[in-house]
Amino acid sequence: MRGLPLGDVRVVELGQLLAGPFCGQLLGDFGAEVIKVEDPRKGDPMRQWGREKPHGKSLWWPVVARNKKSVTCDLRTPEGQELVRRLVAKSDVLLENFRPGTLERWGLGPERLHELNPRLVITRVTGYGQTGPYAPRAGYGSIGEAMGGIRYVTGDPSLPPSRAGISLGDSLAATYACLGTLVALHERERSGRGQVVDSAIYESVLAMMESLLPEWQQAGYQRERTGAVLPNVSPSNVYPTADGDSVLIAANQDSVFTRLAAVMGRPELAEDERYATHAARGVNMAELDSLIAAWSATLPAQDLLDLLHAGGVPAGRIYRAADMFADPHFAAREAIVRVPHPDFGELAMQNVAPKLSETPGSVRSAGPELGRHNHEIYHGLLGLTPEETDRLSADGII
Repeated sequence: MRGLPLGDVRVVELGQLLAGPFCGQLLGDFGAEVIKVEDPRKGDPMRQWGREKPHGKSLWWPVVARNKKSVTCDLRTPEGQELVRRLVAKSDVLLENFRPGTLERWGLGPERLHELNPRLVITRVTGYGQTGPYAPRAGYGSIGEAMGGIRYVTGDPSLPPSRAGISLGDSLAATYACLGTLVALHERERSGRGQVVDSAIYESVLAMMESLLPEWQQAGYQRERTGAVLPNVSPSNVYPTADGDSVLIAANQDSVFTRLAAVMGRPELAEDERYATHAARGVNMAELDSLIAAWSATLPAQDLLDLLHAGGVPAGRIYRAADMFADPHFAAREAIVRVPHPDFGELAMQNVAPKLSETPGSVRSAGPELGRHNHEIYHGLLGLTPEETDRLSADGII
Protein backbone atom coordinates (compact mmCIF):
# COMPACT_ATOMS: atom_id res chain seq x y z
CA MET A 1 0.00 0.00 0.00
CA ARG A 2 1.34 3.38 -0.96
CA GLY A 3 1.52 6.51 1.22
CA LEU A 4 -1.06 9.22 1.74
CA PRO A 5 -2.10 10.62 -1.67
CA LEU A 6 -1.81 14.32 -0.74
CA GLY A 7 1.35 13.90 1.30
CA ASP A 8 3.24 16.29 -0.98
CA VAL A 9 0.69 19.12 -0.66
CA ARG A 10 1.05 21.94 1.88
CA VAL A 11 -2.03 24.01 2.70
CA VAL A 12 -2.14 27.29 4.61
CA GLU A 13 -5.61 27.58 6.14
CA LEU A 14 -6.62 31.10 7.10
CA GLY A 15 -10.37 30.53 7.44
CA GLN A 16 -12.39 29.93 10.55
CA LEU A 17 -15.66 28.35 11.67
CA LEU A 18 -16.76 25.74 9.12
CA ALA A 19 -17.02 26.72 5.44
CA GLY A 20 -13.26 26.95 4.94
CA PRO A 21 -11.97 24.62 7.65
CA PHE A 22 -14.09 21.66 6.54
CA CYS A 23 -12.32 21.89 3.18
CA GLY A 24 -9.04 21.83 5.10
CA GLN A 25 -10.25 18.79 7.03
CA LEU A 26 -10.98 16.92 3.80
CA LEU A 27 -7.56 17.74 2.37
CA GLY A 28 -5.85 16.80 5.62
CA ASP A 29 -7.70 13.49 5.76
CA PHE A 30 -5.84 12.43 2.64
CA GLY A 31 -2.45 13.55 3.83
CA ALA A 32 -2.07 17.24 3.03
CA GLU A 33 -0.01 19.19 5.56
CA VAL A 34 -2.60 21.73 6.71
CA ILE A 35 -1.14 24.66 8.62
CA LYS A 36 -4.03 26.38 10.35
CA VAL A 37 -3.33 30.04 11.11
CA GLU A 38 -5.30 31.27 14.14
CA ASP A 39 -5.71 34.47 16.11
CA PRO A 40 -3.16 34.33 18.96
CA ARG A 41 -5.67 35.50 21.58
CA LYS A 42 -8.68 33.25 21.06
CA GLY A 43 -8.09 31.03 18.05
CA ASP A 44 -10.81 29.75 15.76
CA PRO A 45 -14.30 30.22 17.31
CA MET A 46 -14.91 26.55 16.51
CA ARG A 47 -12.80 25.80 19.57
CA GLN A 48 -15.85 26.92 21.60
CA TRP A 49 -18.71 25.63 19.43
CA GLY A 50 -20.92 22.64 20.13
CA ARG A 51 -23.55 21.90 22.73
CA GLU A 52 -21.69 19.35 24.85
CA LYS A 53 -18.37 20.47 26.36
CA PRO A 54 -16.72 17.89 28.59
CA HIS A 55 -13.76 19.44 30.38
CA GLY A 56 -15.07 22.77 29.06
CA LYS A 57 -13.87 21.95 25.55
CA SER A 58 -15.64 21.60 22.21
CA LEU A 59 -16.28 18.15 20.78
CA TRP A 60 -16.60 19.66 17.30
CA TRP A 61 -13.13 21.19 17.19
CA PRO A 62 -11.25 17.85 17.40
CA VAL A 63 -13.12 16.71 14.27
CA VAL A 64 -12.95 19.77 12.01
CA ALA A 65 -9.32 20.47 12.97
CA ARG A 66 -8.10 16.89 12.82
CA ASN A 67 -4.84 16.22 11.01
CA LYS A 68 -3.98 19.94 11.14
CA LYS A 69 -1.12 21.96 12.60
CA SER A 70 -2.00 25.10 14.58
CA VAL A 71 0.10 28.25 14.47
CA THR A 72 -0.85 31.63 15.87
CA CYS A 73 -0.60 34.83 13.85
CA ASP A 74 -2.37 38.18 13.98
CA LEU A 75 -3.38 38.72 10.35
CA ARG A 76 -4.37 42.31 11.04
CA THR A 77 -0.78 43.39 11.61
CA PRO A 78 1.89 44.01 8.97
CA GLU A 79 4.25 41.56 10.63
CA GLY A 80 1.58 38.87 10.76
CA GLN A 81 0.80 39.42 7.10
CA GLU A 82 4.47 39.07 6.27
CA LEU A 83 4.57 35.73 8.08
CA VAL A 84 1.69 34.53 5.90
CA ARG A 85 3.53 35.65 2.77
CA ARG A 86 6.54 33.62 3.85
CA LEU A 87 4.33 30.60 4.47
CA VAL A 88 2.61 30.98 1.12
CA ALA A 89 5.94 31.09 -0.69
CA LYS A 90 6.58 27.55 0.55
CA SER A 91 3.06 26.17 0.08
CA ASP A 92 0.74 24.77 -2.57
CA VAL A 93 -2.66 26.02 -1.40
CA LEU A 94 -4.00 29.02 0.49
CA LEU A 95 -7.48 28.39 1.89
CA GLU A 96 -9.68 31.16 3.29
CA ASN A 97 -13.33 32.02 3.92
CA PHE A 98 -13.26 35.72 4.81
CA ARG A 99 -15.57 38.27 3.23
CA PRO A 100 -14.39 39.25 -0.28
CA GLY A 101 -11.79 42.02 -0.16
CA THR A 102 -10.40 41.07 3.25
CA LEU A 103 -7.25 39.41 1.92
CA GLU A 104 -6.73 42.32 -0.46
CA ARG A 105 -6.86 44.80 2.44
CA TRP A 106 -4.20 42.78 4.21
CA GLY A 107 -1.91 42.77 1.18
CA LEU A 108 -2.63 39.08 0.62
CA GLY A 109 -4.74 39.24 -2.53
CA PRO A 110 -4.22 36.79 -5.39
CA GLU A 111 -2.11 39.12 -7.53
CA ARG A 112 0.33 39.74 -4.69
CA LEU A 113 0.49 36.11 -3.65
CA HIS A 114 0.99 34.86 -7.20
CA GLU A 115 3.95 37.20 -7.50
CA LEU A 116 5.48 35.33 -4.56
CA ASN A 117 4.38 31.87 -5.70
CA PRO A 118 2.97 31.52 -9.23
CA ARG A 119 2.06 27.86 -8.53
CA LEU A 120 -0.17 28.71 -5.57
CA VAL A 121 -3.82 27.57 -5.64
CA ILE A 122 -5.95 30.11 -3.76
CA THR A 123 -9.21 28.60 -2.54
CA ARG A 124 -11.82 31.11 -1.41
CA VAL A 125 -15.12 30.13 0.22
CA THR A 126 -17.81 32.78 0.72
CA GLY A 127 -21.56 33.14 0.91
CA TYR A 128 -22.06 34.69 -2.53
CA GLY A 129 -18.75 34.32 -4.36
CA GLN A 130 -16.00 36.81 -5.17
CA THR A 131 -18.01 38.71 -7.82
CA GLY A 132 -21.54 39.96 -8.37
CA PRO A 133 -23.67 42.55 -6.56
CA TYR A 134 -24.08 40.44 -3.41
CA ALA A 135 -20.38 39.59 -3.03
CA PRO A 136 -19.71 42.22 -0.31
CA ARG A 137 -22.54 40.95 1.91
CA ALA A 138 -21.91 38.88 5.00
CA GLY A 139 -22.93 35.34 4.18
CA TYR A 140 -23.60 32.40 6.50
CA GLY A 141 -24.46 28.84 5.54
CA SER A 142 -28.11 29.25 6.51
CA ILE A 143 -28.51 32.18 4.10
CA GLY A 144 -26.85 30.21 1.31
CA GLU A 145 -29.19 27.29 1.97
CA ALA A 146 -32.18 29.62 1.61
CA MET A 147 -30.88 31.31 -1.54
CA GLY A 148 -29.71 28.05 -3.11
CA GLY A 149 -33.20 26.57 -2.84
CA ILE A 150 -32.90 23.74 -0.36
CA ARG A 151 -34.62 25.50 2.55
CA TYR A 152 -37.82 26.11 0.59
CA VAL A 153 -38.31 22.43 -0.24
CA THR A 154 -37.34 21.08 3.21
CA GLY A 155 -39.91 20.29 5.87
CA ASP A 156 -43.60 19.71 6.35
CA PRO A 157 -45.81 21.45 3.75
CA SER A 158 -48.05 22.84 6.51
CA LEU A 159 -45.14 24.61 8.22
CA PRO A 160 -42.58 27.27 7.24
CA PRO A 161 -39.37 26.08 5.52
CA SER A 162 -37.22 23.95 7.79
CA ARG A 163 -33.55 23.09 7.97
CA ALA A 164 -31.41 20.02 8.38
CA GLY A 165 -29.90 19.62 11.84
CA ILE A 166 -26.39 20.13 10.45
CA SER A 167 -24.52 22.98 8.76
CA LEU A 168 -25.37 21.72 5.29
CA GLY A 169 -24.57 24.86 3.27
CA ASP A 170 -21.14 25.36 4.83
CA SER A 171 -20.22 21.71 4.38
CA LEU A 172 -21.37 21.64 0.75
CA ALA A 173 -19.38 24.78 -0.07
CA ALA A 174 -16.34 23.29 1.60
CA THR A 175 -16.74 20.01 -0.28
CA TYR A 176 -16.98 21.81 -3.63
CA ALA A 177 -14.00 23.96 -2.57
CA CYS A 178 -12.04 20.75 -1.96
CA LEU A 179 -13.07 19.44 -5.39
CA GLY A 180 -12.00 22.72 -7.00
CA THR A 181 -8.68 22.67 -5.14
CA LEU A 182 -7.87 19.17 -6.35
CA VAL A 183 -8.84 20.08 -9.93
CA ALA A 184 -6.64 23.19 -9.77
CA LEU A 185 -3.72 21.18 -8.41
CA HIS A 186 -4.14 18.67 -11.24
CA GLU A 187 -4.32 21.42 -13.87
CA ARG A 188 -1.21 23.01 -12.37
CA GLU A 189 0.75 19.93 -13.39
CA ARG A 190 0.09 20.89 -17.04
CA SER A 191 0.29 24.68 -16.90
CA GLY A 192 2.73 25.16 -14.04
CA ARG A 193 0.52 27.90 -12.61
CA GLY A 194 -1.98 28.12 -9.80
CA GLN A 195 -5.38 29.77 -9.97
CA VAL A 196 -8.24 30.98 -7.78
CA VAL A 197 -10.97 28.55 -6.71
CA ASP A 198 -14.16 30.53 -5.99
CA SER A 199 -16.67 28.45 -3.99
CA ALA A 200 -19.94 30.18 -3.03
CA ILE A 201 -22.27 28.63 -0.48
CA TYR A 202 -25.46 29.40 -2.41
CA GLU A 203 -24.03 27.95 -5.65
CA SER A 204 -22.89 24.80 -3.86
CA VAL A 205 -26.41 24.30 -2.54
CA LEU A 206 -27.87 25.10 -5.96
CA ALA A 207 -25.64 22.44 -7.51
CA MET A 208 -27.52 19.82 -5.47
CA MET A 209 -31.01 20.89 -6.54
CA GLU A 210 -31.48 18.27 -9.24
CA SER A 211 -33.96 19.37 -11.95
CA LEU A 212 -35.50 22.25 -9.99
CA LEU A 213 -34.45 24.92 -12.52
CA PRO A 214 -35.52 23.27 -15.79
CA GLU A 215 -38.79 22.18 -14.16
CA TRP A 216 -39.62 25.85 -13.64
CA GLN A 217 -38.15 27.09 -16.91
CA GLN A 218 -39.74 24.47 -19.14
CA ALA A 219 -42.92 23.48 -17.31
CA GLY A 220 -43.63 26.28 -14.83
CA TYR A 221 -43.52 23.70 -12.03
CA GLN A 222 -42.54 24.98 -8.58
CA ARG A 223 -41.29 22.34 -6.18
CA GLU A 224 -42.90 22.56 -2.76
CA ARG A 225 -42.27 21.05 0.65
CA THR A 226 -43.45 17.46 0.74
CA GLY A 227 -42.37 16.23 4.17
CA ALA A 228 -41.07 12.66 4.23
CA VAL A 229 -41.75 11.88 0.58
CA LEU A 230 -40.70 13.02 -2.87
CA PRO A 231 -43.56 13.77 -5.27
CA ASN A 232 -44.21 11.02 -7.80
CA VAL A 233 -41.60 8.71 -6.23
CA SER A 234 -43.43 5.81 -4.59
CA PRO A 235 -43.15 3.83 -2.50
CA SER A 236 -40.35 5.58 -0.65
CA ASN A 237 -41.38 6.51 2.86
CA VAL A 238 -41.14 5.72 6.55
CA TYR A 239 -43.59 3.03 7.66
CA PRO A 240 -44.75 1.97 11.16
CA THR A 241 -44.00 -1.37 12.81
CA ALA A 242 -45.79 -3.50 15.39
CA ASP A 243 -43.29 -2.65 18.14
CA GLY A 244 -43.62 1.12 17.78
CA ASP A 245 -40.52 1.55 15.64
CA SER A 246 -40.42 2.68 12.02
CA VAL A 247 -38.65 1.44 8.90
CA LEU A 248 -37.76 3.29 5.72
CA ILE A 249 -38.69 1.32 2.60
CA ALA A 250 -37.57 2.46 -0.87
CA ALA A 251 -39.12 0.38 -3.66
CA ASN A 252 -39.99 2.92 -6.31
CA GLN A 253 -38.31 1.14 -9.23
CA ASP A 254 -40.63 -1.25 -11.11
CA SER A 255 -38.56 -4.39 -10.51
CA VAL A 256 -38.04 -3.55 -6.85
CA PHE A 257 -41.74 -2.87 -6.32
CA THR A 258 -42.46 -6.29 -7.78
CA ARG A 259 -40.19 -7.78 -5.12
CA LEU A 260 -41.88 -5.73 -2.38
CA ALA A 261 -45.31 -6.92 -3.49
CA ALA A 262 -44.09 -10.51 -3.28
CA VAL A 263 -42.65 -9.97 0.21
CA MET A 264 -45.99 -8.50 1.29
CA GLY A 265 -47.78 -11.60 0.02
CA ARG A 266 -49.59 -9.37 -2.47
CA PRO A 267 -47.90 -10.14 -5.83
CA GLU A 268 -51.00 -8.95 -7.65
CA LEU A 269 -50.18 -5.36 -6.67
CA ALA A 270 -47.34 -5.35 -9.20
CA GLU A 271 -49.88 -6.09 -11.97
CA ASP A 272 -52.51 -3.63 -10.75
CA GLU A 273 -52.71 -0.72 -13.20
CA ARG A 274 -52.73 1.70 -10.24
CA TYR A 275 -49.27 0.51 -9.13
CA ALA A 276 -47.70 -1.31 -12.08
CA THR A 277 -45.56 1.60 -13.32
CA HIS A 278 -43.47 4.33 -11.75
CA ALA A 279 -45.86 7.01 -13.03
CA ALA A 280 -48.96 5.19 -11.79
CA ARG A 281 -47.48 4.69 -8.32
CA GLY A 282 -46.67 8.38 -8.18
CA VAL A 283 -50.27 9.31 -8.91
CA ASN A 284 -51.57 6.84 -6.31
CA MET A 285 -48.87 7.46 -3.71
CA ALA A 286 -51.17 8.07 -0.73
CA GLU A 287 -53.24 4.95 -1.33
CA LEU A 288 -50.15 2.79 -1.84
CA ASP A 289 -48.48 4.14 1.30
CA SER A 290 -51.59 3.23 3.28
CA LEU A 291 -51.48 -0.34 1.97
CA ILE A 292 -47.81 -0.74 2.86
CA ALA A 293 -48.26 0.87 6.30
CA ALA A 294 -51.14 -1.47 7.15
CA TRP A 295 -48.87 -4.43 6.32
CA SER A 296 -45.71 -3.14 8.02
CA ALA A 297 -47.62 -2.38 11.23
CA THR A 298 -48.31 -6.11 11.69
CA LEU A 299 -44.60 -6.96 12.08
CA PRO A 300 -41.88 -6.05 14.58
CA ALA A 301 -39.16 -3.89 13.02
CA GLN A 302 -36.46 -6.56 12.93
CA ASP A 303 -38.77 -9.20 11.46
CA LEU A 304 -39.91 -6.69 8.85
CA LEU A 305 -36.33 -5.81 7.94
CA ASP A 306 -35.34 -9.47 7.71
CA LEU A 307 -38.16 -10.11 5.24
CA LEU A 308 -37.34 -7.05 3.14
CA HIS A 309 -33.61 -7.76 3.00
CA ALA A 310 -34.21 -11.41 2.10
CA GLY A 311 -36.55 -10.26 -0.67
CA GLY A 312 -34.05 -7.79 -2.13
CA VAL A 313 -36.00 -4.67 -1.10
CA PRO A 314 -33.96 -1.63 0.08
CA ALA A 315 -34.95 -0.86 3.67
CA GLY A 316 -33.47 0.26 6.94
CA ARG A 317 -33.92 1.95 10.27
CA ILE A 318 -33.36 5.66 10.72
CA TYR A 319 -30.14 5.75 12.71
CA ARG A 320 -29.11 7.87 15.65
CA ALA A 321 -25.60 7.97 17.10
CA ALA A 322 -26.24 5.01 19.43
CA ASP A 323 -27.37 2.89 16.48
CA MET A 324 -24.19 3.71 14.60
CA PHE A 325 -21.96 2.60 17.47
CA ALA A 326 -23.90 -0.69 17.75
CA ASP A 327 -24.10 -1.53 14.06
CA PRO A 328 -21.85 -4.38 12.79
CA HIS A 329 -21.56 -2.85 9.32
CA PHE A 330 -20.17 0.40 10.74
CA ALA A 331 -17.69 -1.71 12.71
CA ALA A 332 -16.68 -3.92 9.78
CA ARG A 333 -15.94 -0.92 7.55
CA GLU A 334 -14.38 1.12 10.38
CA ALA A 335 -16.79 3.96 9.67
CA ILE A 336 -16.12 5.21 13.20
CA VAL A 337 -12.54 5.74 14.28
CA ARG A 338 -11.18 6.37 17.79
CA VAL A 339 -8.43 8.94 18.13
CA PRO A 340 -6.22 9.64 21.18
CA HIS A 341 -6.98 12.97 22.83
CA PRO A 342 -5.27 14.58 25.86
CA ASP A 343 -8.56 15.50 27.56
CA PHE A 344 -11.12 13.02 26.25
CA GLY A 345 -8.95 9.92 26.17
CA GLU A 346 -10.14 7.88 23.21
CA LEU A 347 -12.33 10.19 21.12
CA ALA A 348 -14.72 8.66 18.59
CA MET A 349 -15.43 10.43 15.30
CA GLN A 350 -16.42 9.63 11.73
CA ASN A 351 -13.64 8.09 9.65
CA VAL A 352 -12.36 9.36 6.31
CA ALA A 353 -14.62 9.08 3.26
CA PRO A 354 -14.42 7.94 0.54
CA LYS A 355 -12.25 4.84 0.93
CA LEU A 356 -9.39 4.42 -1.56
CA SER A 357 -8.09 0.92 -2.24
CA GLU A 358 -4.39 1.79 -2.49
CA THR A 359 -3.91 5.20 -0.86
CA PRO A 360 -6.66 5.61 1.75
CA GLY A 361 -6.85 8.65 3.98
CA SER A 362 -6.52 8.47 7.73
CA VAL A 363 -7.20 10.35 10.94
CA ARG A 364 -3.76 10.79 12.43
CA SER A 365 -4.51 13.34 15.14
CA ALA A 366 -7.39 15.25 16.68
CA GLY A 367 -7.63 19.03 16.50
CA PRO A 368 -4.54 20.53 18.19
CA GLU A 369 -4.14 23.01 21.02
CA LEU A 370 -3.80 26.66 19.99
CA GLY A 371 -0.31 27.40 18.67
CA ARG A 372 0.94 23.89 19.29
CA HIS A 373 3.01 23.90 16.09
CA ASN A 374 4.49 27.42 16.29
CA HIS A 375 7.99 26.10 16.89
CA GLU A 376 7.83 23.49 14.14
CA ILE A 377 6.53 25.91 11.50
CA TYR A 378 8.19 29.19 12.42
CA HIS A 379 11.58 27.74 13.28
CA GLY A 380 11.66 24.57 11.20
CA LEU A 381 9.88 25.71 8.03
CA LEU A 382 10.47 29.47 7.94
CA GLY A 383 13.83 29.50 9.73
CA LEU A 384 13.02 32.17 12.29
CA THR A 385 15.41 32.44 15.22
CA PRO A 386 14.28 32.00 18.83
CA GLU A 387 14.91 35.69 19.36
CA GLU A 388 12.59 36.58 16.48
CA THR A 389 9.74 34.38 17.70
CA ASP A 390 10.20 35.61 21.26
CA ARG A 391 9.77 39.18 20.06
CA LEU A 392 6.78 38.33 17.90
CA SER A 393 5.18 36.58 20.84
CA ALA A 394 5.88 39.49 23.20
CA ASP A 395 4.31 41.88 20.68
CA GLY A 396 1.18 39.70 20.36
CA ILE A 397 1.88 38.88 16.71
CA ILE A 398 2.01 35.14 17.34
